[in-house]
Amino acid sequence: MTSRRRPADLRPSPETASQPLPGTARELFDALPQLPGLRTEVIDGRLIVSPVGTPEHGWLAMLLAYELHELVMKRNWQTYAGNVDVCIDGPRDPVEPDFVLAPADCPRWGDRELLSSGLLMVAEIVSPGSVVDDRDRKPDLYAGGLVPVMLLIDPVATPAIVTVFSDPKGGEYQTVSRVAMGSPLHLPDPVDFTLDTSVFDKALGTR
Repeated sequence: MTSRRRPADLRPSPETASQPLPGTARELFDALPQLPGLRTEVIDGRLIVSPVGTPEHGWLAMLLAYELHELVMKRNWQTYAGNVDVCIDGPRDPVEPDFVLAPADCPRWGDRELLSSGLLMVAEIVSPGSVVDDRDRKPDLYAGGLVPVMLLIDPVATPAIVTVFSDPKGGEYQTVSRVAMGSPLHLPDPVDFTLDTSVFDKALGTR
C-alpha cells in the first residue's frame, strides 16, 4: 500500500490526467491527503469522513487506556487512542477505532495500518452521530476481520451500557456480554481483564 498523497499530488498533470479515477472506496481513501481533525473510514463500502470526537469522547478513551496501563506494561503491549488506522483483513477496508490494543509486533498493511487479525482488542465509544455504525455495523466488521475482542462503550444509551463482543466466527461475534455502566465487566482472552466501568460513569457525571 502507498501512503496517502499530499494535496499537490492530487493535481492533474500530463502524466496523471489519463490515469483512471479511484474506482473503490479503498482507492479513494488511499488517494486522500491527510485530513487533520477528521476521521476517514470505509464501512460497508462507504467512505465516511467525520469530525473527531468531543473532548468527553476522547477522555473516555484515555480512561480506558489508564485502566489497562498496568496490564499493558506487564505484557509489553501497545495502546492507541483514536490515532491509528486499522486495515480489516479480507476487504482491506481502513477504519480508525476509538481505542486499539495490540501486541508490540502486530503485523501491518503498509506503513501506517495495523492488520485487524493481529490485534488484541478494539473499542468504540458511541456518540449521537455514530450510533448505527458503532452499534450495528462495526461489530460484524471487526468480527469479519478476526479481532478477538470488541468493547463498545455506549454513553448515549438510556441507561448507559458497556458491551464486550468476543469469539469471532463466520463474520459474527459468538459471545456478547453487557452491563450497565458502573458495573465490572470481564474482557475475555486474549485480554483477560476485569474492567471497572465505573470510571466512565463517574467521568460522565451519571452517578
